[in-house]
Amino acid sequence: MSSIGERLNDVTTLIEQLKRDYPTETNAFLSFTARAEAGKALSIREKELINVALSVAGQCEWCIAIHVKHALAAGATRDELVEAGFMAVIMHGGAALMYMTPLLQAVGEFSAG
Repeated sequence: MSSIGERLNDVTTLIEQLKRDYPTETNAFLSFTARAEAGKALSIREKELINVALSVAGQCEWCIAIHVKHALAAGATRDELVEAGFMAVIMHGGAALMYMTPLLQAVGEFSAG
């Protein structure tokens, strides 16, 4: 099993390949993401906590890795991250509960460094 940190490398590699092979589509997605994240009503920390919850509900280990790392960098605590994960479990059930595993791995791995 690969480490959560390797998931970040996977994402970087994927985005680089897609930007090279499909620049129009990839740049459109990246532009949309940047604009959607640019709102001022929520802090970066709050947005990343929401993204963590959605990543758990969406069962995306790569998304979990990215957004846990960003949330920690924005000042989120372990308890906030785990609580965000549980909000996903409330809405998505047992399948989301299993994705608390990579969430806890990511918190442990990125908090230690």
